[in-house]
Amino acid sequence: MLVNRLEQARLHNPFEHLGLQTSEDDKRHVIRAWAPNAVKVEVVELGTERSVGFLQKVDGEGALFESEFDGLTDDFAYKFKISNTEHTYEVIDPYQFRDLAYHAVHYVATKPQNLYEQLGAQLLEIDVNDTKVSATRFAVYAPNATAVSLIGEFNYWDGRLHPMQKTECGHWVLIVPGIAAGTKYKYEIKDPMGNRLPHKADPIGFCAEQYPSHASIVYNHDNYQWNDEAWLKEQAKVDRYKSPMSIYELHAGSWKAHYDNKGRTPLSYREMVDELIPYVKDMGYTHIEFLPVSEFPYDGSWGYQPVGLFAPTSRFGTPDDFKYFVDQCHQNGIGVIVDWVPAHFPEDGHGLARFDGTYIYEYEDPRRGWHPDWNSCIYDFGKDNVRQFLVASALFWLDKFHVDALRVDAVASMLYWDYSRNEGEWVPNVDGGNENYEAVSLLRWFNEEVYKNFPHAFTIAEESTAFPKVSRPVFEGGLGFGFKWNMGWMHDSLHFISKDPAYRKYHHNEITFSMVYAYNESFILPISHDEVVHGKGSLLTKMPGDEWQAAANHRCYAAFMYAHPGKKLNFMGNDIGQGHEWNHETSVEWHLLDFPKHKGIQNLYRDLNKLYTTYPALYEKDHEPGGFEWIEHQDAGQSILSFVRKAETSKQKVYVVCNFTPIPRDGYRLGVKDAGEYKLLLSTDSNNYWGSDYTENATFKSEAQTWQGQDHSIMIDVPPLATVYIVFDE
Repeated sequence: MLVNRLEQARLHNPFEHLGLQTSEDDKRHVIRAWAPNAVKVEVVELGTERSVGFLQKVDGEGALFESEFDGLTDDFAYKFKISNTEHTYEVIDPYQFRDLAYHAVHYVATKPQNLYEQLGAQLLEIDVNDTKVSATRFAVYAPNATAVSLIGEFNYWDGRLHPMQKTECGHWVLIVPGIAAGTKYKYEIKDPMGNRLPHKADPIGFCAEQYPSHASIVYNHDNYQWNDEAWLKEQAKVDRYKSPMSIYELHAGSWKAHYDNKGRTPLSYREMVDELIPYVKDMGYTHIEFLPVSEFPYDGSWGYQPVGLFAPTSRFGTPDDFKYFVDQCHQNGIGVIVDWVPAHFPEDGHGLARFDGTYIYEYEDPRRGWHPDWNSCIYDFGKDNVRQFLVASALFWLDKFHVDALRVDAVASMLYWDYSRNEGEWVPNVDGGNENYEAVSLLRWFNEEVYKNFPHAFTIAEESTAFPKVSRPVFEGGLGFGFKWNMGWMHDSLHFISKDPAYRKYHHNEITFSMVYAYNESFILPISHDEVVHGKGSLLTKMPGDEWQAAANHRCYAAFMYAHPGKKLNFMGNDIGQGHEWNHETSVEWHLLDFPKHKGIQNLYRDLNKLYTTYPALYEKDHEPGGFEWIEHQDAGQSILSFVRKAETSKQKVYVVCNFTPIPRDGYRLGVKDAGEYKLLLSTDSNNYWGSDYTENATFKSEAQTWQGQDHSIMIDVPPLATVYIVFDE
């Protein structure tokens, strides 16, 4: 019975029962309304304000009203004037917009961008009898649900009042006039057995409220006026492989905060414009990379358990506030990278897990659909709706927020069925292997769509295995990423530098091995958040020795990193020598800059960024073997390395000598290629960096003495635990 289904919020086809219906003889029209608590319902024509008549209650003391009318047309537009025991109010009947609601899902599957252009909560203006009606169109994918209702503050979160219409393709749709930007809403969903699920946030929601409601919020993405057109055009022409890239990675919630009697409050997106951008400019970084800002429920996940892949977290402001931050970065010559998490999602009741009571987003088999490391669900990369959803999310950040790059988290966990699983805990692919062909296909499509649609943008993979061609084009058989984090270099070099200098000679291969595979991929060298948390200590506290030696090791290692082929990434706190490891509930230890040691480390990072972005030899041939040459890499006994970086557009060469022991090397002969004068560019032992200012010359004249396989050589004094840069530049 219709009334029972309405009362129990179990109606899946309201367009066939409510609103304007044609009578059986096709000559008259019936208008039917579901209005709990109403005493009378009057029908008023939109535009003319003409009263057509009253609807009659047809179910005794219930809430179903209807009447037949002569002289109406199929496109008759109307509103209800509803009276209850307390007051009278007007509402435009949402069930008269059947065709317009269906239109939302006609073209969803034709391209991924259509998901965020058609689904979710879309603001629109309907022209009815020369009257503009503001409304919001809601559309959500829940193919196995038996009923879906729109609930929100506009209907007291009552699932009986706005049943949605199910379409043939599994979407549920409804247009509700009068719902404006800022309105909170969710979906009440009945599973295939008719059981009510926890209220669900919108998978395509553009904004969300924080705990405890996690409600979605209607948002207008057309209000913000961008001012970064020049930046986007310029970036579309940049050859990123031959350009400097020094990335400042940060967690928005713990970079800096206010403290008052209410406790700790992180900076908002707009406050970051005033504080973060000047800091990044002063330090000379080229890009900012945020740990995930997609909406997430649990602070302790740092954003890596996202629920809202189409919404920047409202912890720090509105979507327009985040746009303003990105816009201001671009106007200050800074690129913005965001971490994007397509590998897994949490089980929170308001999220995607068993969204309609079935596994429409995740693999059903727990051997494929449950991640043991993170206790989270794994997307089913073979389902078309999931593939469209994920690629649409990626494009959304580039489209609506103008971000410059997506760093894709946990790619290795996507690529292998047996990732972090023991024998018997995973299901092989059709060929009996461990490779997830569905994930490979998705990642290739994702990269193709990004580079096809957004010329200014690029992609980065966090991939920790030897999977081939991660950062090679799809047409070459690769995954299509622009860059890949060099996890091998990170692991080996940190293991080496953490050793007491007396034992480094036994681990010398760890600091040189990265050059064996340096050109297999287009690498970024990361000293990321993962290396300074969970008991690993800060970068400074990884270093052996007393206070002076630890700081010297830190500086020596930083300069080695900036000279090594590959783009650069440092997590916040690295560049001031933070003492404690990262804690997401506190801020960077900015007070340490009151001490000369930490100010010196910061000065070094600032100068390294300046030199790196100024001298083409340090970046132009990052990804070509011709840009690097060992001078001496076998002197394990003295723990000394030397190599040269070469420019492409000139004969500029930067020679790098690293002394990984506390013993100064006076009169060290360095082989060089050219006759002429050489200039000291940088020594990490400088007093400006809290070094010992060991005696050094500023210039060096080459001698016609072959050495280390080179035709010429120079004599230098190498300070203890230090890296020096020496330049030859015609």
